[in-house]
Amino acid sequence: QLQLMESGGGLVQPGGSLRLSCAASGFTLDDYNVGWFRQAPGKEREGVSCISRRDGSTYYSDSVKGRFTISRDNAKSTVYLQMNSLKPEDTAVYYCAADVVGLGLKAIWYDDWGQGTQVTVSS
Repeated sequence: QLQLMESGGGLVQPGGSLRLSCAASGFTLDDYNVGWFRQAPGKEREGVSCISRRDGSTYYSDSVKGRFTISRDNAKSTVYLQMNSLKPEDTAVYYCAADVVGLGLKAIWYDDWGQGTQVTVSS
């Protein structure tokens, strides 16, 4: 089973930036579609962004479009989520997920998940 590990979360002021990383072990992540999701307390898990393994196509939710950028470094078997212009409503636990077939912003399409990293946007 693919092991995923998120890192890069933390506390940031509104308007600030963070870069999250999703690293894989045991397998090369370039063989997988990868998605980023987030879950705030009391809310359902929300798809944020994803990137295709086939051609690198990227997709974003309307809530983050223009502020977040997903990218992948296949040599490092890592996928990044650059988050700019952060807002308090971006506060959540962020998860990365991977799947060979599934691609999109619905959690049900992904089989392998990391443990999550906390992002808190507050002044």
